[in-house]
Amino acid sequence: MVSSLLVVAPLLGASAASAEPGLSGTWNCPGGHPVIVPGAQHQVVTCLDDLTTTGTVRTGHTDPNDWAGLTQEALPVPDAVPGMQIDGYFPDDSTTNTNHGWNHDSQFVIRLPENWNGGLVVSGTPGNREQYANDRAISDWVLSKGYAFAATDKGNTGVEFYTDGERPGDAIAEWNYRVTQLTRAAKAVVAQRYYRAPETTLVTGLSNGGYLVRWQLENHPELYDGGVDWEGTLWSAEGPNLVEYLPTTLSAYPRYAAGGPDAEEAHTEMVAAGFPEGSEFLWQSHYEIYWDLTQRIYREEIDPDFDGDLEAGTPYCEPGTPACDADYDYRSRPKEVHKAVERIGLTGKIGKPLLTLHGTLDVLLPISEDSDVYAEMVRKQGRGHLHRYYRIEDGTHTDSFVDLHPDQLRALTPCHRTAFEALEAYLADGTPLPESATIPRPADATPQDLVTTCELN
Repeated sequence: MVSSLLVVAPLLGASAASAEPGLSGTWNCPGGHPVIVPGAQHQVVTCLDDLTTTGTVRTGHTDPNDWAGLTQEALPVPDAVPGMQIDGYFPDDSTTNTNHGWNHDSQFVIRLPENWNGGLVVSGTPGNREQYANDRAISDWVLSKGYAFAATDKGNTGVEFYTDGERPGDAIAEWNYRVTQLTRAAKAVVAQRYYRAPETTLVTGLSNGGYLVRWQLENHPELYDGGVDWEGTLWSAEGPNLVEYLPTTLSAYPRYAAGGPDAEEAHTEMVAAGFPEGSEFLWQSHYEIYWDLTQRIYREEIDPDFDGDLEAGTPYCEPGTPACDADYDYRSRPKEVHKAVERIGLTGKIGKPLLTLHGTLDVLLPISEDSDVYAEMVRKQGRGHLHRYYRIEDGTHTDSFVDLHPDQLRALTPCHRTAFEALEAYLADGTPLPESATIPRPADATPQDLVTTCELN
């Protein structure tokens, strides 16, 4: 959910052509014609021998820090995919994204492979990362399949994303707008580049990016043919929301870890809040890295009045401390807080096919408090026929933890790819989608096997 990795990644490619601020575009790719991103304030077009991370790391057309920690180290990178990359930004007045020295938010990347399969994949980023966050997990793979790919930084980045906007919830609401904006622009760019509109447009993303998939298919299904939601964040005015269960981790986990007389009671509180038995080996790292920061910054986004003049509370405060997030109680907060969540909330009323996958050992967005709930929301809206839900046994929130615990965890990246291909087949010729299920970890699979394989039926 959260990334504090904010670095400058200059465009180093020798063939890059830079537009002056305010110009709609420039062109220097041989043997082609200018491509202009509609609505962009600034764009840079570059022809590259390789659009995958193998090539873009070398030329400076990605930011490895942006996708660090999201995949296993052993995840293969496909062969080179030559094509065109467009970097740029839409008009915006916030400046948290420092990539390329632009100091301008609403940055995007669009990649157009030479050998195009007729499709477009659009994605928003996980956590508060920038536009290259999906390069290893998603872009590399879909480019190798021939898709055009587009991603946005969502309009604000970093752990102080909540400072963007005027009202509680504005920063997250902008995420949804920016994905819609980029989808429309990327479709036009594809039509310019290949002389025809995309035959298939898919939306996919993980964590906050998965939330964006859900929101887009609920609110703008006309733009897409379907989507794959990879453990999307659940926001709902009625709850549950992450700011409901994370305070329990800040209060109960230290008591559990201390091993005192109330450790057993604290463990019971953790399990009741959604953190399953068997996931305890992940709790310390998530307490140190994720839980406290995530609770404070997302609570600040929807409920800045909780801590008065403080900004995102007090890190690791003791329960009972005034305005301590360990004591936060979403249910008792004023109606204005619930209205802020309602503005960004999900309903389950999807309008196009959606495949959701979520790990059973996710201890940032616990499955029982997130995708289990969202699947029921979809069913209650009468849209269950459009939805498939795969609960991946031993999957956790970020695949990098698999490298630390290879015998206890499995990666979700291969499961995402299997789900994506199932959606492709369904859209292409009506091949039935695998039925919703809990997908067990194969008893005879080695950690090496699971780097690239995941069967959903």
